[in-house]
Amino acid sequence: MVRLSRTAYYRPPMSRVRYDAPVIAALTAVVSDHGRWGFWKCFDRLRLQGHGWNHKRVHRVYCDLRLNLPRRAKRRVPQRLRQPLVAPPVLNQTWALDFMADALYDRRRFRLLTIMDEGNREALAIEVGTSIPAARVVRVLDELIAVHGRPAAVRVDNGPELLAQTFVEWCDARRIAIHYIQPGKPDQNAYIERFNRSYRTEILDAYLFESLGEVRALTERWLTTYNQERPHDSLGRVPPLTFLPRPLSVGQSPNQWPT
Repeated sequence: MVRLSRTAYYRPPMSRVRYDAPVIAALTAVVSDHGRWGFWKCFDRLRLQGHGWNHKRVHRVYCDLRLNLPRRAKRRVPQRLRQPLVAPPVLNQTWALDFMADALYDRRRFRLLTIMDEGNREALAIEVGTSIPAARVVRVLDELIAVHGRPAAVRVDNGPELLAQTFVEWCDARRIAIHYIQPGKPDQNAYIERFNRSYRTEILDAYLFESLGEVRALTERWLTTYNQERPHDSLGRVPPLTFLPRPLSVGQSPNQWPT
């Protein structure tokens, strides 16, 4: 009636450890003598010793014992031309993007996407989240463009989110040039790197956060202070929006900007 075989009903299931005990013993013996051998060398050695187990079973036991060695493959990044760090005092000429990482008090990791206009060093946004893929980067940039207008170019590093096809196609569709810096040369994106240092010193390293909501709330208040009140040494010791005010956009009130 229940379509259950007599064998499955009467015979208790065998423990997986007991079933794989011979494979475990043989693999352990090989690895104890040759700790840097990979799976296939171990498997070929077991075959030479006369064991007839197939590679699927041996590989399952091999992974269960956590004997698989990590593959340290070097990420291949295209060769980049050196990007001169030229920032004329013109709005929306070049936006700089970069990623940061930190952790909450309970050790949960989160990431931050920082965006600034190099023309007046204004911090346009700091996006906070546990994960910020390329699609989210594009969404944040669309929101900023709706408020501030389209930049002529973006200066970015070679992170996977900024190399993704989603981001590249989005820039091509909006005729935004991508200025990739050379790998291992963060000085070619020095403005956003210096901004990240200020943000980490004054916010991330100064407070303990219990939730992402606390990070976002404190970040929003700090952005207002940074853009409108905090003197900037390289701008003649005035805030970014005092050095080069941004025209009012649709939906913004005059009291949002300093007089």
